[in-house]
Parts: sequence; structure tokens; C-alpha cells
Amino acid sequence: MLDELRIDKREHPILLKLRSVKSCKIIGRINRFVVEIIVDNRRNFAHINNTGRLQEYLIKGKEGFCLKFEKPKKTKYRLFSIAVNEYGALIDTWIQGKAFEKALDLELIPWLHGYKIIKRNVKLNNSMIDYLIKRGDAETYLELKSAVQRIDRYASYPDAPSIRARRQLRDLIRLVENGGKAIILFIVGLRDVEAFKPNKEIDPKIHQLLLKGSQIGLKIKAIGIYYDTNRSSIKLWNSDIKITL
Repeated sequence: MLDELRIDKREHPILLKLRSVKSCKIIGRINRFVVEIIVDNRRNFAHINNTGRLQEYLIKGKEGFCLKFEKPKKTKYRLFSIAVNEYGALIDTWIQGKAFEKALDLELIPWLHGYKIIKRNVKLNNSMIDYLIKRGDAETYLELKSAVQRIDRYASYPDAPSIRARRQLRDLIRLVENGGKAIILFIVGLRDVEAFKPNKEIDPKIHQLLLKGSQIGLKIKAIGIYYDTNRSSIKLWNSDIKITL
């Protein structure tokens, strides 16, 4: 099974170290951006930046992990991970992005070897794309998507229909059709999965667009990261997860 999951027998590389992590218990989701929690035996509220449904995670009684804001505004805490078996599923999209950037900088993603980020939040037709990266003279648009939904032994995306993701895929496909280069990279915030596959039952249009993109040269990739609860760190366990379309 270890070979099947391609888990390195050595220590998984640390991408980020987190300070002052608080364990909490989930009470329930209040809205898209707020979750009610119990931390230090008191009811409180935590910000969440993942707008997916996260139905398998935001369940009453589940253990979560929070960071305390240095300068709280509407909430005191940021919920970034949910306990799964012996690790934490990384649901925070901002931390996922920072972890990807660190992995790229440390050259831990072989298929992106030599690439550097030259712009963030780049306008492309009607979409905003996370990164413009470059190797030599070749520029590539790269969009990250958070894949924390589990379907059997697969990580999946999306867990809710997404008009924004469809628009981004159409614009990336148009770019590739016109001779440009683009990547959509799924950040799998789970550790114990075999591969990634799109959730065509939730959003069949996204599945169709991914199929079309793969046929014309849109690169579709996935990497696996997770929260190590023992070392308060974000780790990379797989730099090239298998894609099943």
C-alpha cells in the first residue's frame, strides 16, 4: 500500500511551520466564512476561507486546528485544518497557496523544476488566475484549486458547483488553443488517497472542461500536502499525484 500511495519512506519535507496552534471542536458552520467552535472550553468563532461545502469536515464534534489572529477583526481564530486519522486535512486555501509557493521555491516539485513566480493574481480575459510562472522565456498561467473532498480512495473537486472555476477553465483552454501554456494544479489537502479525480456528479461542466483541456494541452496536475499535528507543520507527501479523468 505504501508503494501504491507513493509515500516516501523518508521524512516528508516541511513546507511551513505554524506557531501557537489551538485545538478546537467544531459546533457548526454559521455562513460561508464563519464556523462556530469550542476552544479552551469556550464557545467562539473562527474564520474559514474555503467556500466549498466541506460537509465531511464541518461536523459537530469534529476536532479542528486553529490559529489565533494577532489583530482580531470579526473573529479571533482562523480554522485551517480538521483532524483525519493521525493527521490534519488542510482546508485553508491561503495556507495551501503558501505551501505550494514554498515547495516551488525549494524545487520539491520536479515537473516544475526551474520555474519562478513572476506575478500573482493575473488577469486573463474574464478571469483572475493565481500565478504567472516562468522558466527561461516560457511563461505559464497556473491556477490552484483546493481538493479536500474524499470519494473512496480519491481526492476530488469540486464539492459544490462553481461558475468561477468554469470561467477560469474556459479562459485557460482558450489561452492554450491560441498557443499559450497553462496548468491547473489541484492541492490535495489529504494524505491517504491514491489519486485525484473530478467530481462530475457535482459539476459535470467542470469535468467536461477538464477533459477538453487535457486533450488540447492544458496540463492537469495534483500535489499532496497535509498538516502534521505532532510537529505543527505543513508537509509535502506527494509532488505528483495520479490524475484520473
